[in-house]
Amino acid sequence: MSNYLAIATVTASLQRLLQAAVQRDVEGARITTVRPGNVSGSGTPESGVNLFLYQLSRNAALNNADATPFRSKGTPIRRQAALDLFYMVSAYGNETELEPQRLLGSVIRTLNDQPCLTDSMIRETANDSTFRYLADSNLADQIQQALIIPINMNLEDLSKTWSVFFQTPYLLSMVYKVMVVMVDGDEPAKRALPVRDRNMAGMVPFPNHPVVEQVISNSGRFNPILSDSTLMIRGKQLKGSSTRVRIAGVEVNPIEVKDQEILVSLTEVPAEFLRAGVQNLQVIHQIATGLPPAAQTPYRNLESNAAPFVLRPTVVGIQVTDQTGGGDEPRSATLTVQVNLPIGVKQRVVIALNEWTIDEPKIYLFEALPRTRDTDEMIIPVTDIKAGEYLLRFQVDGAESQLGVDVNPDSPTFNWYNSPRAVI
Repeated sequence: MSNYLAIATVTASLQRLLQAAVQRDVEGARITTVRPGNVSGSGTPESGVNLFLYQLSRNAALNNADATPFRSKGTPIRRQAALDLFYMVSAYGNETELEPQRLLGSVIRTLNDQPCLTDSMIRETANDSTFRYLADSNLADQIQQALIIPINMNLEDLSKTWSVFFQTPYLLSMVYKVMVVMVDGDEPAKRALPVRDRNMAGMVPFPNHPVVEQVISNSGRFNPILSDSTLMIRGKQLKGSSTRVRIAGVEVNPIEVKDQEILVSLTEVPAEFLRAGVQNLQVIHQIATGLPPAAQTPYRNLESNAAPFVLRPTVVGIQVTDQTGGGDEPRSATLTVQVNLPIGVKQRVVIALNEWTIDEPKIYLFEALPRTRDTDEMIIPVTDIKAGEYLLRFQVDGAESQLGVDVNPDSPTFNWYNSPRAVI
């Protein structure tokens, strides 16, 4: 989100940041920005640090931030180049008094204390009369922060880099990378008109496939979906002559069917078929084929797109065994946690333990042991934790169980999370 002055502004900001430090540590030292071959020539001081931008590269993480899918949503509105800047930082001066080493130490300390170029630093540089040619720079408005990262280079890499500077004697140097700098183009992006309707490419005589757009809990769009929840399915063309809903491979009858909305209860799905985590759902229209009643397939299915929803587990029991440790020592134990849904062999299970106290509560995460079969009982070893009472949350592929809340207004912990808890 910055104009063509962004690269020069980064260099000037680094020069300004380092100037105060090196001048304080080595009297008369200056920060220069010349080619390494021009160091100690006319126009440069006898001692100082040279800051030379020797390479630019596209930032891999943000290289496609201006791709069509992002620009079609309005951000960014222009083409962007995401750049990483590589600087050769070289120190020079009186070798007898170890000035290059003192100067480089000053640079390392300064950039270690200040590992990014802040908005205020960039604005001060652009407003500095010394850099009047940067007055129109808008780098400070960039969303991404410009981080300053030291680059480890072995002797071979350093030798190859310096070989680019033809017939230039080597100076004590380090390499720093500044990431990321976003340079905006001048041409604004184009945005087409929105699509008014969509068709699932159905074939005659079934062109109007059901379309599922959203699956939420009927109790509220932000409420969690549990094994006894009623789902609200929203979409288009959902109502057919015979409508069913397929969940976890099982077809069930909905409670209510409208053209743009269906209600279906998860209690209709046998518990052994449900799994905590991401589940798929489809709306099925059964259409008579006109075959004789004796035929084995009297219906053809017209299926919607598959829509995901997150089914959260519920903790129904906690058992603590094999506890070790005493006094002020850290504790180790084995937790056996039972939930209301089977957990698949390949699903990742993690528990989060939050100490039930307001006095600097401890927080821990532990992963369940591998399993050889689907089960609703997880064994999780916990180690090196503080003795105490802990709230427990159970996560299956990121789907997290809910914590209970104390709703008794006369309780000293009214409106606190209070379950499930384990004492270790």
